[in-house]
Amino acid sequence: MKLIFDFFPLVLFFAAYKFYDIYVATAAAIVASILQVVFFWFRQHRFETTHLITLAVVVTFGGMTLIFKDALFIKWKPTIVEWIFSAIILGSNFRGRKTAMEYLLGKQLSLPPPVWRKVNLAWGLFFLFVGTLNIYVAFYFRPDLTDQARTDLWVNFKVFGLMGLTLVFAVGQMLMIAKYIDTDKKDDA
Repeated sequence: MKLIFDFFPLVLFFAAYKFYDIYVATAAAIVASILQVVFFWFRQHRFETTHLITLAVVVTFGGMTLIFKDALFIKWKPTIVEWIFSAIILGSNFRGRKTAMEYLLGKQLSLPPPVWRKVNLAWGLFFLFVGTLNIYVAFYFRPDLTDQARTDLWVNFKVFGLMGLTLVFAVGQMLMIAKYIDTDKKDDA
């Protein structure tokens, strides 16, 4: 359920783009992101950092897209969000006792500190990579296409490519840390 909730703005963006255009899709993403944060607040009585970062970036870059009628700004949004996540995650290696990934997942997983640092580094570099890849696909890949065809290609990459890469990377991370997870259940009886 949380996964669907987290991808709600992306799904709405994609649907609006397929039925209308990039500007309606951008407006839908802004509204969906606002609703996501408000709904989460009413259910949990707290804010989720990832939702707030995404909301700030989508309102800023989506707003510029709508004001200037230029899709360039919304195409930068995934890169900015990914790079912010990368900076937070990589920066956590130098600040505090826990890495960002340990802070996020430490209640669900018990890993040795060197493994947490590896997981943290891997995620930080992954976000840096996919942010850079978004720039390449949005602005440099297939320059022979029309602007509309390039935007179509970018939207599909944003929705399916980035999500697919993230899923594959997450599975790889799970396989890497699987050997550290204790599956033995001890009975006190």
